[in-house]
Amino acid sequence: MARPRKFDEGRAVDAAMEAFWVAGYEATSTQDLCDATGLGRSSIYNTFKSKHDLFERALARYMERRNGELAELLEGALPARQKIRALFQRVVDEEFGGGADGRGCLVVNTCVEVSAHDPSVAASLERDYGVRLEAIRAVIESGQRAGDVTPDKDSHTLAHLVIATVCGLRVSARAGVDRAALEGVADAALSAF
Repeated sequence: MARPRKFDEGRAVDAAMEAFWVAGYEATSTQDLCDATGLGRSSIYNTFKSKHDLFERALARYMERRNGELAELLEGALPARQKIRALFQRVVDEEFGGGADGRGCLVVNTCVEVSAHDPSVAASLERDYGVRLEAIRAVIESGQRAGDVTPDKDSHTLAHLVIATVCGLRVSARAGVDRAALEGVADAALSAF
């Protein structure tokens, strides 16, 4: 008879998410995961099967949280253009705010580090992109109907622009671009609306 688990699996996934977020997939060792979660190797492998499985679960948790935050912002009462600008500002603030820690975004980091050689992770990232794309597109179309966003632009293309801008802001911040320059980029991107 198997022994019952004596740990909170959700907390272990959260702790692993933090470890992967700080160091990346490749640089995070099994020992790092043991240290982060407080679990032994056998508990990690018995519960999560592999480092890769734990990474996929941690990435899914991150995506779920970030998409929840995005939905909350996009469902607010602001006009569409202000919602998009608020999204850009949130990214800049995360990269330069008091709690900025240089980790960037786990999704962006994973796109750069893992997706090119891991079809399973690439498929997960593609699904996540689709979720964000549709949420942003819906806001843009709502703004077009309300007269807040120019109606002569393709909403799908503008939604891609928003995601590309968010990713670009995050990567640029990690490359040392300063806050003022990133806010200028956000304003320039918004001018397309």
